[in-house]
Amino acid sequence: MAARQIAITYCFTMEYCVGFNTLPEGCVSTILSLTSPPDASKSSLVSSIFRAAAESDVVWERFLPADYHDILSRLAEPLVVSSKKELFLRLCDPSLIDGGKKRFRLDKWSGKNSYMMSARELSISWSHDPTHWSWTSIPESRFSEVAELKTVCRLEIHGKIRTQMLSPNTKYGAYLIIKISNRAFGLDLMPSEISVQVSNSTQVCNGTAYLRCSDSKNKQMERLFYGNRGEMLRSRVIEGDGRVPCERRDGDGWMELELGDFFNGEGDEEVRMSLREVKGYHLKGGLIIEGIEVRPKDSRK
Repeated sequence: MAARQIAITYCFTMEYCVGFNTLPEGCVSTILSLTSPPDASKSSLVSSIFRAAAESDVVWERFLPADYHDILSRLAEPLVVSSKKELFLRLCDPSLIDGGKKRFRLDKWSGKNSYMMSARELSISWSHDPTHWSWTSIPESRFSEVAELKTVCRLEIHGKIRTQMLSPNTKYGAYLIIKISNRAFGLDLMPSEISVQVSNSTQVCNGTAYLRCSDSKNKQMERLFYGNRGEMLRSRVIEGDGRVPCERRDGDGWMELELGDFFNGEGDEEVRMSLREVKGYHLKGGLIIEGIEVRPKDSRK
């Protein structure tokens, strides 16, 4: 961070120290590579030398993840680009990888990695039983399949990711990406238990969440059907923060529920993420799961 601030300050104050025409383009490129993607783009307004340097592969390769060659080899559809800057910008749009079972993108502000694991990459209780779940394709999802809950009494969703896939020294959040259908029932009768845990670490983030139904008529019917049983069921769960899903900032029609967060250092650990509702033993249905997204928490739109 200190190097970046020095570089930014140098870029926009050195006009008073030396003439831009005396600075080699390679020197300017090195300076810009220590800033950020937005800062490098803005610097192109300073002078023609900065404009040329801001387009150079030297700058934009620095903003790409160290393992970008591996990521490119895993793309479901290959990218054809003419520069590292174009490659960076294309990777800022979500791209399917690993046979279409994951989605990758770069944060456009920081260049840090984000991944979404599709529902097929998750461990979902009873998901292979067509009595309880159906696997279907919907136009709102870029994945070929999503999981739609018909009915279960025990709901368990587990996901995992290796920290080596993520950007180092970054705080990440894990988000369950869902829809709740108009036919949903029993999902928010009692809170679900949510957790994010890093293996071989003291990092554990636990809480509770309600899979809220947006249909008020559904909630009225549930109150009539279950009566006071809801209060009894909720008493079985340790009190938490009671998170609820919210609309995604992408405006893609999905909701997201934050399961927890963790700090990724420079090692290679396994992060385990989960949502469980196994204490109510009541029937529930109408939940549609697209996947779990792991993304930097400090990213901006």
